[in-house]
Amino acid sequence: MSPSAKGAAVGRGIGIGLMYGLWKPRVLGAWRVPAAGPVILAVNHAHNLDGPMLMGTAPRPVHFLIKKEAFVGPLGPFLEGIGQVKVDRSSADRAAITGALGLLADGGVLGIFPEGSRGEGDFASLRAGLAYFAVRSGAPIVPVAVLGSNERSGRLIKGLPPLRSRVDVVFGDAFQAQEGVRSSDKGGGGRREGGSGRRTRRALDDATVRIQERLTAHLENARRLTGRSATLE
Repeated sequence: MSPSAKGAAVGRGIGIGLMYGLWKPRVLGAWRVPAAGPVILAVNHAHNLDGPMLMGTAPRPVHFLIKKEAFVGPLGPFLEGIGQVKVDRSSADRAAITGALGLLADGGVLGIFPEGSRGEGDFASLRAGLAYFAVRSGAPIVPVAVLGSNERSGRLIKGLPPLRSRVDVVFGDAFQAQEGVRSSDKGGGGRREGGSGRRTRRALDDATVRIQERLTAHLENARRLTGRSATLE
């Protein structure tokens, strides 16, 4: 079953209400997200709040790839209902891959934590999943830095940043995973393989290096722009 576009729109509405009601998001560069067509939002991941924060601040509804362990109890049907994609990280989850590529082919927005799991949130260790989806679909990548979500001082609720505190969400310039790919080559999430060797391991490795460089540079720029150093995060 394909992720629900209407469900993701509902999820965006819920995210807007919660994130702006409980915190003070400052959103910079949202205009850099293409207004239509497939796009991948690559987000640093230092706190469990990062996904909901992006859902509530992105200019378009977002379908996130979320680990299957999060789909427990009543949260499972809720996440599926708002168009999120369950993925088994222990193997090549064909259902999740097909669903994610399908929503990109339909012109949707896919959200990915390229580090794979919550950590330092510095893009230091990227998995190949982001490169695979970007190369297969031809969708542009927009880097996103969420800063302040793991602020510890002043917390009233354990595990959450202080209520009504500022959380910065900074969108970067869109780019292609493969150097030299023109916008006209993207073709609405097409899956052409041609003679470029897009699906080869070398192509994915090269794309991963390129992606990591762009994401790391964006994070450093976002910290300068917002006045947040790595030590404050």
